[in-house]
Amino acid sequence: MTYISNKVINKMRFCTLIFFVLLTSCKSTLNVQGNFPTPVINQMPFSIGVVFDPQFINYQYIETGKDRSEWEISVGKAQVQLFDVVLSAMFSEVITSDKLQTISNKPIDLFFQPSLENFQYNVPNETKGKMFEVWLKYNLKVFDGQQQLMADWVLTAYGKTPTAFLKSDEAALNEAMVIALRDLGAGIALRFGHVPEINQWLKSKHQALQASTVY
Repeated sequence: MTYISNKVINKMRFCTLIFFVLLTSCKSTLNVQGNFPTPVINQMPFSIGVVFDPQFINYQYIETGKDRSEWEISVGKAQVQLFDVVLSAMFSEVITSDKLQTISNKPIDLFFQPSLENFQYNVPNETKGKMFEVWLKYNLKVFDGQQQLMADWVLTAYGKTPTAFLKSDEAALNEAMVIALRDLGAGIALRFGHVPEINQWLKSKHQALQASTVY
């Protein structure tokens, strides 16, 4: 029977601990945080029910590529914050829910459901400009007051940050993410009313409001 001294056992335990510390240190984690300015636009006199499903709220990207560094990037809270800011500037009333349904006792004019379809990023050793880059692709769906699909379109956004201006990789990637989300917010605010189906709906509503004012 082979006897192993406590000293050897303790040394083995210490080496195991160091191995797991080193293994963990190779992984970068990021919980995206930032401030999103309120867009200066004319607010529409309509209510909108916004559907943030659990997958959207808790969206997390985990890098699985064998040739890339390990990253765990939590985007959910930041993108919800962005949509809250932008839609509150666009509509007179915003009501949120986790599923498409009647979410108040009074009629809702429109329902809106965003989903993050694709998230990509590049790190400095993958870019010629030595910067972090982020691409976001969202699918945006708008339903009428009866919850019938009215419009379904894709909106992309982009952000980048030179590493020279920030102290850590996490800070640089966070800033690129925030810039991409701001780009998304600007795109929603500027293009929402130009989506053909939504534009037609808005025109009919404005005509109805004008008619009711005349009479």
